[in-house]
Amino acid sequence: MKLICVDDEALVLRLTESLCREILPKDSEIHSFTHAAEALEWTASNPADVALLDIDMPGMNGLELAANIKRLSPDTRIIFLTGYSEYAVEAFSMHVAGYLMKPVSRERLAEEIGYALEGHSSGDEPPAHISAKTFGNFDLLVDGSAVAFARSKSKELLSYLVDRQGSSITRAEAAAVLWEDSFYDRAMQKQLDVVIRSLRTTLETYGADGILEIQKGSMRVRHEMIDCDLYRFMNGDIDAVNAFRGEYMSAYPWAELTEAYMERRAQSRE
Repeated sequence: MKLICVDDEALVLRLTESLCREILPKDSEIHSFTHAAEALEWTASNPADVALLDIDMPGMNGLELAANIKRLSPDTRIIFLTGYSEYAVEAFSMHVAGYLMKPVSRERLAEEIGYALEGHSSGDEPPAHISAKTFGNFDLLVDGSAVAFARSKSKELLSYLVDRQGSSITRAEAAAVLWEDSFYDRAMQKQLDVVIRSLRTTLETYGADGILEIQKGSMRVRHEMIDCDLYRFMNGDIDAVNAFRGEYMSAYPWAELTEAYMERRAQSRE
């Protein structure tokens, strides 16, 4: 773990560094700078995992420094520590990991650093074999290619299972979602059988049948096998939070509850 602190006020800088040493593992590297230019020069050959930056600094301000750091090291997570709230909109437009108002408490700093590091990747990991896109319209992708579903209801059923994040649903619940206000009679059960069979066939065709678990009277997705923007959002991944634009599985009315929850959660991070 490598972190840099940049603040033109030496006393504040020492305090921030002290808090970081309390928060981070003992083997972490923490480097402090009172001049933005020096921090940028150091970062050019020493990419940091996290950068804690003041904004109001002489010469190169924190916003400019953040942009330059991102240019040199795109994976560096930026957290602004500032006494000025008016920079928040511009800061978050840069997709930064956090924005804390001074004076900064140990608890809030630990929380923001934790958020910043969740889902942090070295960039060496291969793409997920199976992924699901839920922001906007729903799509399932296998090795980067979108799955073509033979039946729209099969796709909707899978999308609802993804929305449930690994929790099981009953056959009656599945029918209620797919055919709202319809009576769950024998004819409806047969229709559901056709939808489930079609879904299984499609997943088998793409080599993705392992994500679907069906037991007597219930079904679920093995969410741990799917790389999903929803799951990353719920885990606090800052990239997923920044990617959310208020639209979630737009084709399905039942998705509005999750969408509303996500909007509230995203706003609470601002």
